[in-house]
Amino acid sequence: MAGARTRLAILVAGLVALWVVFGPIGGVLSKEDVRSTIDAAGPLAPLAFVPISGVLALVLVPGPLLAATSGALFGTWVGFAVTLASALTTSALALLIGRHAGRDGAREFGGRRVVALEAWLDRQGVAAIVTARLIPGLSDAAVSYAAGAVGVSLWQILIGTAIGAAPRALAYAALGDSITDLTSPQGLAAAALLVATAVLGAELLRRTVRHSSRAAAAVAEQER
Repeated sequence: MAGARTRLAILVAGLVALWVVFGPIGGVLSKEDVRSTIDAAGPLAPLAFVPISGVLALVLVPGPLLAATSGALFGTWVGFAVTLASALTTSALALLIGRHAGRDGAREFGGRRVVALEAWLDRQGVAAIVTARLIPGLSDAAVSYAAGAVGVSLWQILIGTAIGAAPRALAYAALGDSITDLTSPQGLAAAALLVATAVLGAELLRRTVRHSSRAAAAVAEQER
């Protein structure tokens, strides 16, 4: 299926290009830039920022930057709500794009291993997404694109994101709210929460890799 291969190649190339273009934007995008964009929305500014942040994350603008900006603009708790709503928006859109552009190609390239992975994700998809969301430095949007290509369902990614992204969304929003004094109690608590989620994410990743390795070994044994 040349069409499936082409779509998968375009998806991968497009993500690489987006990362190259928008990845360094963290050093350019400022609180003042975003505030000038959304001030016209007045009291509806938090609602306006949800799709703005969601689309920016979709093109691989770093999530921590967007979450911290939400906290700086709206305070910890409103910023947290905005960040989580944006994360859910990005996850759903990226999953649907990944499913349409990459699923057939992933099956063609991966064969029975991808089929086995899809079967495993059918049972463990929520846990896999929770784990991915807790790992620092891992792009939520990129994971969502990949999840769509390997058969994660929409309800799985929404529930997994709501659970797994919440701690980091709260921590980064709190850091953004404390940007003028990161050594304040709130800033230190946010940093501690990030460390705790990283440790939890690493442990969940270790268990996930162990279980998925067993599943892959079982598939390889069947192919002999």
